[in-house]
Amino acid sequence: MSIFGNIMSAIFGHSSSAAAAPAAAAPATPTAQPAPAPVDVAAIMDNLAGQSSERLDWRRSIVDLMKLLNLDSSLAARKELAQELNYTGDMNDSASMNIWLHKQVMTKLAENGGKVPDELRR
Repeated sequence: MSIFGNIMSAIFGHSSSAAAAPAAAAPATPTAQPAPAPVDVAAIMDNLAGQSSERLDWRRSIVDLMKLLNLDSSLAARKELAQELNYTGDMNDSASMNIWLHKQVMTKLAENGGKVPDELRR
């Protein structure tokens, strides 16, 4: 699985346990199902941050976001993520790449059913 796929799975997986119970009780007859509610990315990440023994600023740092999700946050992993997301900048300028990655990940999460605050996508 891709690194971004792992990020999505980790975040969206935290919301699926709450949605699993109503789905199990659903009738067996086919009915029109409403679209699933967007996954509140900020609420999930804030919850994970609150449970962490480290003080991690996932709202500004791609490294901290990845750490909260128990994913590899090494420079090599971030460079791989940058390639997945078609980063065209200098990968040796890790500060610029990290800023771009964070915004791009937030944007992609929003495009894939995540509810992401606007200020995190700019």
